[in-house]
Amino acid sequence: MQKSKDRTEQTKDVKKQDAPKKAPKKGEKKPNIFVRMGRKIKETFSELKRVTWPTLPQALKSTSVVIVIVLIFLIVITAINFGLSELLQLLTNLGA
Repeated sequence: MQKSKDRTEQTKDVKKQDAPKKAPKKGEKKPNIFVRMGRKIKETFSELKRVTWPTLPQALKSTSVVIVIVLIFLIVITAINFGLSELLQLLTNLGA
């Protein structure tokens, strides 16, 4: 009987330790907007320090891939636009 009580007390202690922090109570005010903005900017800069930035050759290679893909889509969209405009012009000339 005693052992089961000890186990329940231990699980209660563990649950208390694992409990998430509670939200501030109604009497407690959160910091003003400028304090929160300052904290956010500070957190952002600390995260940027941990970023692994690409090397110059990697950045140039990625940029060139993006430019090539954009040019391919530009050609395809322009061809579709030209084809549809010619089709529209053909249809409007038939009615006249």
